[in-house]
Amino acid sequence: MLIRTLIATLMSSSLLLSAVTHAADLEPLRVANQKSSLKILLGASGELKDVPYPIEFSEFAAAAPLGEALNAGAVDVGSLGDAPYVFALGAGAPLKVVSITHVEGRFATSILVRKDSSLKTVADLKGKRITVNRGSIGHFLVIKALREAGLKTSDVTFVNLLPTDARAALESGNADAWATWDPYTTIAITQNGARILRKGNDLLTNNSYLAATSQAITDKRVQLDDFVKRVDRAWNWVNSHPQEYAEAQAKVTGLPVEVHLASAKETQYQPVEITDAVIANLQTTADIYLDEKVLNRPVDVSKGFDKSFNAVRGLPSKVAAAN
Repeated sequence: MLIRTLIATLMSSSLLLSAVTHAADLEPLRVANQKSSLKILLGASGELKDVPYPIEFSEFAAAAPLGEALNAGAVDVGSLGDAPYVFALGAGAPLKVVSITHVEGRFATSILVRKDSSLKTVADLKGKRITVNRGSIGHFLVIKALREAGLKTSDVTFVNLLPTDARAALESGNADAWATWDPYTTIAITQNGARILRKGNDLLTNNSYLAATSQAITDKRVQLDDFVKRVDRAWNWVNSHPQEYAEAQAKVTGLPVEVHLASAKETQYQPVEITDAVIANLQTTADIYLDEKVLNRPVDVSKGFDKSFNAVRGLPSKVAAAN
């Protein structure tokens, strides 16, 4: 009996040592952040505990520079909207979407104007200056909104600025409107009294993509499999813990908790399966970008998805959500 116990103990110790050694052998996963968003999300939800590989976070002010970092292979995975992802694919890098989350919120992506602006509808934007980050989801929203209003992009002047500079341009009167996304929408509305001219809820999918380089999928599949599951669990946690999430955001951004809470309380996050319908929807986005000369060549977006991560995330086809 003693011998059996000793053997079992030795086997258990051997398995534990093997697991520790295996974890130590895993290379770091280099994660691109927009305004610390993923780091805050994973940290607040407890998903940065007991990670069996190092995570190296890097910071970006918007999706466009994040996409450039992915294209250059400087990071392994990053989060960006579907329209910016098309722009990133258009640069020619081998990227794949490995996870999609649908974001349904009060402010989300919107076209904003100053509180004292005389502009009332999108049609009033004719001849006006609109700040966007070229290739961003805000840029795409303006294109869709103008088309809906019977206007062309040539009817307005685009001013390409990162969000921090765009906010200042709107407030100073150097721009008439600003197309942006949360948390910038929440900040501008709650702190500066900005007014929503056009919400993007019915014009956009409001899907957030986790995109990884093909090299990372090949070399760091174990890390990515684990990472996408942590992100899904983290968003599910946020749905029922808006106060805690807002407090975690405020500690990093320095903004009042109320600013983040206004968004967190009225935003829900749901996992989305990578389906043919989702891919077709993004192809429409790519075709519009090409038509508007945001892209200089056609992009086949079907090459930019990896459906094998659906199974990793526990998303069978019956729960598909094309949105």
